[in-house]
Amino acid sequence: MDAYKQEFIEFMVESNVLKFGDFTLKSGRKSPFFMNAGAYVTGYQLKKLGEYYAKAIHNTYGDDFDVLFGPAYKGIPLSVTTAIAYSELYGKEIRYCSNRKEVKDHGDTGILLGSKLKDGDRVVIIEDVTTSGKSIEETFPIIQAQANVEIVGLIVSLNRMEKGLNTDMSALDEIQSTYGFKTSAIVTMQDVIEALYNKEIKGNVIIDDTIKAAIDAYYEQYGAK
Repeated sequence: MDAYKQEFIEFMVESNVLKFGDFTLKSGRKSPFFMNAGAYVTGYQLKKLGEYYAKAIHNTYGDDFDVLFGPAYKGIPLSVTTAIAYSELYGKEIRYCSNRKEVKDHGDTGILLGSKLKDGDRVVIIEDVTTSGKSIEETFPIIQAQANVEIVGLIVSLNRMEKGLNTDMSALDEIQSTYGFKTSAIVTMQDVIEALYNKEIKGNVIIDDTIKAAIDAYYEQYGAK
């Protein structure tokens, strides 16, 4: 595992973003783990988060793209902090773009925040996590309606590796199959288990045998094929 991935997993735990226990997801599934990117709230956390995303994007997609598109609402700060990190780490100026939930009819009009999209732009979509792929159903037509752009791919922070709502494929694989662009994550749940199972983080074992058994049972039922 790349060093930055190990660091990112520990960073999620220390930031209280990745938790283990008993959670009911939006989908209704009972899950032994939960990730809430809304828990990144400090300047330091956002700076580090942008750096991890930038490293993963650079490793996966290289530098041949122009715009980071972060769907409202959580994608807005992700696109901003990652664009800053990309400039600092790789010396390349990437524009950020996000959508509004409602079209603005005065001042800076339209549905977009940040950079406008232009014909020929190469776009990477940035999100926190995707479980069902529903957000892309909303985001994809918004992007396509603005200009003749190429969507290079989608990056999320955590691949939950569970089947989507419609098929036995993971949500990321469903998106790739449906829309034809690459999907990726900074880390997968497999990476998380490898990094945390029976290992201490600041004196605490995050995934012990009990939690590991619960995760295994969850994937028996909901794991992607």
